[in-house]
Amino acid sequence: MKHPKGLYLLFITEMAERFSYYGMRALFTLYMVAVLFTMEDASEIYGTYTGLVYLTPLLGGYIADRYWGNRRSIIVGGLVMAVGQFLMFLSACLVQQSISAEGGAIDASVDNQASVILMFCALGCLILGNGFFKPNISTMVGDLYDAQDKRKDSAFTIFYMGINLGAFIAPLVCGCFEGNFSDPSRFRWGFLIACLAMIVSVVIFALFKKRYLVTPNGEPIGLAPTAQHKEKHQGSQPLTSREKAHIGVIFIVATFVIFFWAAYEQAGVSLTYFTDSQTDRTLFGWTVPTSWFQSLPAIFCVILAPVMAMLWEMLGKCRIGSSKSLEQSSVQKQAIGLAFLSLGYLVIALGVKDIDPTTKVSMLWITSLYFIHELGELSLSPIGLSMVSKLSPKRFASLLMGVWFMSTAASNFLAGKLSTLYPDGGAAKSFLGYEVSDLNDFFMLFVIMAGVASVLLFIISPKLNKMMK
Repeated sequence: MKHPKGLYLLFITEMAERFSYYGMRALFTLYMVAVLFTMEDASEIYGTYTGLVYLTPLLGGYIADRYWGNRRSIIVGGLVMAVGQFLMFLSACLVQQSISAEGGAIDASVDNQASVILMFCALGCLILGNGFFKPNISTMVGDLYDAQDKRKDSAFTIFYMGINLGAFIAPLVCGCFEGNFSDPSRFRWGFLIACLAMIVSVVIFALFKKRYLVTPNGEPIGLAPTAQHKEKHQGSQPLTSREKAHIGVIFIVATFVIFFWAAYEQAGVSLTYFTDSQTDRTLFGWTVPTSWFQSLPAIFCVILAPVMAMLWEMLGKCRIGSSKSLEQSSVQKQAIGLAFLSLGYLVIALGVKDIDPTTKVSMLWITSLYFIHELGELSLSPIGLSMVSKLSPKRFASLLMGVWFMSTAASNFLAGKLSTLYPDGGAAKSFLGYEVSDLNDFFMLFVIMAGVASVLLFIISPKLNKMMK
């Protein structure tokens, strides 16, 4: 079915922004571990950064709904992020090798204070800028359609493909500039490319926003709210019981989503360490860069997205006798996503069971994990965005999108904490009484976490389905 042209403008804008984000993310932990911090410290910093990246959309959504509108928020956020990526480039320009390849010991005689300060300033800009960019561009996708338009799920799936195209290309391009212990300044070119991608995103959006970002009736969307609009929609008008129920669903499902992303986001931390140190990356005599493996989830997502969309459509048409269609509800689809996540970790847990810490395993194990995880992501993430767009009262649309991303913030904080359990020195580690002594124990932690969350969400889904009506 034909979609408005504005969808494809948002598709391209988000694709360029996600290229910037994932290009930097592909190098970030490798950069820190190579020259600045120990593996455990780098994991903590990564978790804090990615957590705050998804926490600030709450602020950005509120300011957009109340004062700036979506368009201005997206442009300001994009420019601030471009500054952040440039500061990462400067940080890598000044860095000197300070960590030994054996044991990760820091050489106290090397002064990288300027690089560390620039890096933290860069992270601050990226965190703040993303807060204005992320919730507002997602909100505008829903605003292109009438409230009851059945194309919304499809639209968010297309939009999600844009996200993953950027995420697929970025590690391949920026990963070509993956540095190491002996050549740490090489990272700077990957960060500079990420900066240029962010600038391209803002320019494209600014040039075409007036022409294509309109409602089905031709009215512009994303403008700053007028005084009359504020009085009518943003005053002290109380929420109806139906609106309260819808918001309740958003908060409940967002809580379960925390466990999905806490496990999924290991891709940027512990799974990167695993790929780098315990995966045989030799292919026809050539060693595949570690960061390139972070493109696998995105390419699987782009390939599987139309398949999953057709599957839901086919199930929607299938009926057994006079019963309802076989298509699962939005909540049940997200429970399925958690189940796939658990299955992916179960596969790799079996693959590393009883292996020696010095043994490198086939790259097929990490590839299989990413493939299964993408089935889970496509069952959960675009469906969740569409659900928030449908259930949010119009006057709180961007704010509640920020709430949805706030769950991702909490999950990234948790992801960073859990990644510190990665067994890198042979010593056992503990988390809430769960002992981690080897890779099998580490991966089984995520099997249990995602599996339990999936079962619980399935159990309460009938109640949530009633609240959504």
